[in-house]
Amino acid sequence: MSFKCPLCMRIFSQRFAYTQHAQKCLKNVEVEVEEDDDNNDSEKYSSEMDTRSNLSSEYENDKVEVDDDNDVQNMSFDSIGSAISEMSLEDSNFENILDSSEEPEIFEEPKNLNTKTCTEFPNDAYKDLMLLVTKYKINNKGGNEIIRFFNKHSNLTESPLPKNIEQGRAFMNNMKFSNLEFSKVLITKHEDKDYFLYYQNLIQCIKNILTVPDITQNFALSYENYEYNRESIYSEQNTGKWWKTTQESLPTGSKLLSIILYSDATTTDTLGKSQLHPIYITLGNIPIWRRNKQDAKQLLGYLPILEAANKDLVRDTFHKSLRHLLEPIILLKDGIDLFINNENTWFYPRVSTIIADWPEAASFCLVYKSSNSNLPCHSCLVKRENLANIDLSVNDVILRTHDEMRKHFENDTQRSVCIESVHNFFWDLPNINIYLATVPDRMHHLDLGLFRYQIIFTCDILKSQHVNGNKLVEEVDRRLAAIPRFPGIKIFSNGLQSIARLTASEYRSLMKVMIFVIDNLYDENNNEVDNFVNNDDLTKLYEYWNEMYILSRYEEFSESDLEKFNDAIHRWARMFVKAFKFVSPSNLKLPKLHSWVYHIIDSIRSYGAINGYTTETYESLHKYFVKIPYRISNKKDVEPQLLRTIKRQAISIRMSQHSVNPAKTPRTCKFSARLFEFSLQDANTFFNEKKIPYHNKVWFSDIAISMDSEESNDYISDKGLCYGQALLLAEVLTDPPLNLALIQCYRVYTWCRSHSTPI
Repeated sequence: MSFKCPLCMRIFSQRFAYTQHAQKCLKNVEVEVEEDDDNNDSEKYSSEMDTRSNLSSEYENDKVEVDDDNDVQNMSFDSIGSAISEMSLEDSNFENILDSSEEPEIFEEPKNLNTKTCTEFPNDAYKDLMLLVTKYKINNKGGNEIIRFFNKHSNLTESPLPKNIEQGRAFMNNMKFSNLEFSKVLITKHEDKDYFLYYQNLIQCIKNILTVPDITQNFALSYENYEYNRESIYSEQNTGKWWKTTQESLPTGSKLLSIILYSDATTTDTLGKSQLHPIYITLGNIPIWRRNKQDAKQLLGYLPILEAANKDLVRDTFHKSLRHLLEPIILLKDGIDLFINNENTWFYPRVSTIIADWPEAASFCLVYKSSNSNLPCHSCLVKRENLANIDLSVNDVILRTHDEMRKHFENDTQRSVCIESVHNFFWDLPNINIYLATVPDRMHHLDLGLFRYQIIFTCDILKSQHVNGNKLVEEVDRRLAAIPRFPGIKIFSNGLQSIARLTASEYRSLMKVMIFVIDNLYDENNNEVDNFVNNDDLTKLYEYWNEMYILSRYEEFSESDLEKFNDAIHRWARMFVKAFKFVSPSNLKLPKLHSWVYHIIDSIRSYGAINGYTTETYESLHKYFVKIPYRISNKKDVEPQLLRTIKRQAISIRMSQHSVNPAKTPRTCKFSARLFEFSLQDANTFFNEKKIPYHNKVWFSDIAISMDSEESNDYISDKGLCYGQALLLAEVLTDPPLNLALIQCYRVYTWCRSHSTPI
């Protein structure tokens, strides 16, 4: 089959070659609409647009015969309008657009457009169009079709819309907002190539976070010493020891502003050939439940990625970038005033924790990344041969400190403690021990780390200690595939065959079912295999894992909880070492195993509950700040394009928030039937009759009450919610009727599970 271009009559034998040619050919013969700001004749405008439409229509009609797979570029205006009307959530439909084979240059922005700097759109129609295009990631061709359709049918003498979407994007790029400006600075030059840091001012990032509605509602301003039964309680970061010692070092009357950094290099394409290194910021003063939401975090910048044989140059570039980002902390000798809860508060910003995976943490600490080094742990000086030792004493675990590491660096003995020959920037920052601030991350340590090892080693044991080991692995796959569907559990129809591609969420789903899959899987050691692991021990291993993992997700820890947690960790670790030491290629010399066993408890005491410094809620940021903006770029000089896209998205969100939705009329509850009636004098008798025998308590509907913002501080609530049971619904027959509810509330304390009291 051949393909003939209707514009230049060239014939192509391949569809792809024809498609590429047709795009360029149409662009060359398109009739340009001349812009005339002062004298815009509507008839001439419509005529020119119709001419352009006819050429496009002729080309489109011919392309239908070709049956091109490029749905986005070939989409007609009607299909665009239909697609937009069906989009309820932007993210759910973006993936189809982004994964299509569209040409990247359809999103490319002209560089030389004379656009005035301003903070408002010329008119509402202009604004609504650009917000629509930005929100739904409509490409230039689709946006231009919307403009053409509007201009053709609006019957206006002068179009309120931009000439084309390129001009509209350029207009948004030139809009000036002090809190949306990014800068770049040259960090280093290597082999005639400049490496820039693209960043936003640290203080401005903090102010941006504080402007988010309700973000300061429960903003922590001081250390809180929670105790229950004379035991300290660790939950939020301001209940930890780091906050206490740091606050004591600050001037009287000032407050501590805790800065949390998250850094993780990520691939931008499916082949993994291109990378970007974003770094994000949030505040430890914000409660954990609120901090884990996306709007409580800000993109601080993109770190330069230097590929060079000289690794010291790579490390120095990384720390130079960090110094430039965090320099305001050093320069603010007298702190900073921030507007919190309608009043100015004097703060001293300090870096509290850095959330990263293991290689990233080694880059921050400038220790050897290799797990085969003599001292592979970035937090302490434990020797490699002791990584699998579960019975180390306190004297065997010597923590790294800034003073000791600096002495080795200055005395040129850094190799003895396995640190790099580069000055560590964090040695100059106040109130931080970088070797402890890079806290163990549950997602990388457990979900994607130790549990993954546990699954792999389990399969290795089944294969090595049984004659028909492969059949046992197949039986594991069969059992996994046979699990029926249930809410919250992923179905592994192919078993463990794709374990290398499992996500953290999928590993957490495996945790729920693996104990049942392993139970009664094989018989005892009939073949007298050495180092045989019996089925009961393997089942107990998964039982101990689940107990430990559930404890790790506690929102608060008392000292007795920490002892219980520590016992659970050591109980699982001993069974883990016992079962897998002889099948592990490294004899379980795993830095993550040592770090989890010996450093997680101290991290809780210093920085609060683990939920406050896990990467589970940060990974999704890559989608919005890296992957989606990258896919709609032209893949050249990427960082500036990403920042412009992010800026337009921020403008779109800001402008959308200014639109006020009409107030909804509250509707009273309407009762459809009367279930029972009784005299109020007999209420006690009635409730006793309704008690169920199992709990000997009244059983009614469980409800959650959202407290009014003005009254929420008068109650102890869970993230603004109070829980209880509806004991009685009543309607007073007035005009209008008055609906009442008798609620038995559960009074929730921060240091215990729950107590109930009727109101």
